[in-house]
Amino acid sequence: MTTTAAVHAFDVIVVGHGIAGLSSAVSAMEGGARVAVLERSPAEESGGCTRYTEAFLRLKNENEVSDDFETAMAECGSANSDPNIMRALDAAPEQWSGKVRATNVTDPEYIATFAREAVPAVQWLKGMGVRYIPTVMPQLSCRKDTPLICPSGGGLAMMDALMAKARAGGVQFFYETPARSLVQDDSGAVVGVRAMGKGNKPVTFRAPAVILANGGFEGSHEMLARYVGVGAANIRPVAPGCHYNHGDGIRMAIDVGAAPSGDYNAYHATPVDERSGRFEAKILIFPYGIVVNKLGRRFTNESSSSTYDNFDRLCYGIQQQRDGIAYVIVDAKINDIPDWKKAVYTDKQPIEAATLEQLAKQLDIPVDTFLKTVKEYNAGCRPGAFDPFDGDNLATEGVEPPKFHWARTIDQGPFLCYPVVPSSIITYGGIKTDSSARVLNTEGDRIPGLFAAGALVGVYYRKYAGATSVLRGATFGRIAGREAAAQTRAVAMPDA
Repeated sequence: MTTTAAVHAFDVIVVGHGIAGLSSAVSAMEGGARVAVLERSPAEESGGCTRYTEAFLRLKNENEVSDDFETAMAECGSANSDPNIMRALDAAPEQWSGKVRATNVTDPEYIATFAREAVPAVQWLKGMGVRYIPTVMPQLSCRKDTPLICPSGGGLAMMDALMAKARAGGVQFFYETPARSLVQDDSGAVVGVRAMGKGNKPVTFRAPAVILANGGFEGSHEMLARYVGVGAANIRPVAPGCHYNHGDGIRMAIDVGAAPSGDYNAYHATPVDERSGRFEAKILIFPYGIVVNKLGRRFTNESSSSTYDNFDRLCYGIQQQRDGIAYVIVDAKINDIPDWKKAVYTDKQPIEAATLEQLAKQLDIPVDTFLKTVKEYNAGCRPGAFDPFDGDNLATEGVEPPKFHWARTIDQGPFLCYPVVPSSIITYGGIKTDSSARVLNTEGDRIPGLFAAGALVGVYYRKYAGATSVLRGATFGRIAGREAAAQTRAVAMPDA
């Protein structure tokens, strides 16, 4: 028996319910479009990763991006790029060849648009009731970093404001309805989405414009294994919303010829307490102690001058250790650091022991190896004045791996330990768009009717420009909705 798919017709279909999806939906609605939002999760769990994040924004205040905004984005906007491509990107965008448009580099026009449109996006959300406060990163050692702001109430406050606006404007939501593939007409234009409703029932949504905004692949073990590699099964999504990010939007776009973009082998990460079910149960005091694996050995430089690089490097290292777990260990001197517990987000108490030997036994790691590790590390620590916010003068000597900052001996009980695993916040691999959020194919041509915003647009390579992910979702979601609505005014509605 053949089942006929239900068909719904709208002006704009938005796939995804996080900051990029809701920003797209509200922006398209404001442009006069009839909008539908398709979301894999149940309504009560919707909001993607944004629902659970503090939503740090790389702005000095509500009216000004950080001084290093474009520089920070450019620094993570490519890998070992062809100098000829980079020179070609110096020309005006209308002079770029298809090869240059589709190249695996975040183009300067995209970055310039981001810098120009970020503040208007923040002000747009403010007009919906979102309020902002100055903030600092939770890791104590980065209080000298770039000034930031965040919404009062975090990402959930953004979600609530956008949802209220969307519902008041008639946006329709289809929960537990994951998108499966894109519909194209004979000219190659995207004219809809094939989805799957509850009970594995197919449903088709037709529209002259589709916006993909359903995140990366943090929740896809298959894609993580394929792209991130060894130990990928050890990576835990940082928040419940990430479990719904299966990379579907990326796959659907690539299936119709979209150009891949971003670093598929990398992801932005943070270490979380292995024992905790709390979202973002981050343990960020590791620069002040040591980190060992199940064999009782150090395997990473616990501290560096770059906060986000430090998070990512540690997690990449843990990912490849036995069972994908490690142990952050500090001694009683951690109490020299004011408010150190503010950098510990877990709801679990640390594992505590009076001696290092007792600690090793509690952790079930080889006692002799662990004691040797700590002895060698302590021998490499050099005397010096301790400053919790500037540890440059305290680096190890003659120890592998070295430690660049805050290298103090681990020798005063009681000793505290937090078991940590790597958690993914966002994956870097995705698809390429231009600065108007239009998806480009592998030849650098626009795929008519297809737009994208948020984490599934690949712009980061090797590292993350801090406090730009949520901001990018809001900024380009707003742009995508505006552009999609404009297209619907120029294209006749396809027959349902």
